[in-house]
Amino acid sequence: MKLPPVAIIAGGLATRLYPITLSTPKSMIEIAGRPFIHYQLSVLKQNGVSNILLCVGNLGSQIQEYVNDGKAWGLEVEYSYDGQVPLGTGGAIKEGLSKLSEKFFVMYGDSYLNIDFKQVWMHFENSTKSALLVIYHNRDNFDRSNILIKNGKILEYKKEQSSGMEYIDYGLSIMNRRNFDDWPEGAAFDLGDVYRKLIASGDIVTFEAKHRFYEIGSKKGMQDTEKYLISKS
Repeated sequence: MKLPPVAIIAGGLATRLYPITLSTPKSMIEIAGRPFIHYQLSVLKQNGVSNILLCVGNLGSQIQEYVNDGKAWGLEVEYSYDGQVPLGTGGAIKEGLSKLSEKFFVMYGDSYLNIDFKQVWMHFENSTKSALLVIYHNRDNFDRSNILIKNGKILEYKKEQSSGMEYIDYGLSIMNRRNFDDWPEGAAFDLGDVYRKLIASGDIVTFEAKHRFYEIGSKKGMQDTEKYLISKS
């Protein structure tokens, strides 16, 4: 089974990790002896992914210098740069659409995910929706839950928490290029805006992950992720 490309959003300022990220992009933070992106690319290769688009911005040249064309991981890697103005998570994907196929995975540059990408892709392909969002029954365990689910359907998705929210955005989705048509070229917007529009129209399906995610978006997350990666080696 050939999987579509994966767009990795890795252009943020990562202000929560200052002063580390003032001179080092989050993807290049050393975890268990290697830059974090090494582990991301390795697990994607293990899952049968072959093409990656790295959406980079702040300090992105450091990422490109390390990853290069991706051949060290048996991958083909391309790059899309924000430019002078940060485009946000949604704008970064919009900027790189010309380098992506009609359907593609999206994941965050600070996530390490224990999930079967082929199973997620098959679930999406068997649906009639134009997008898929992987969710996790988090119950505020690993971050603040931000999704309200009822009978497998998303009722709310937002940054701030509200009553009844037990699920969280796992950090992986499948999108169609047309999902970004309503936003102009060069506009800065959040991927959450795209999700909310899809939720409102009922054009998104969910896939529930059974295993927790790991991330390096916080110092606690970095510690947990390092401990986990060391245990796997």
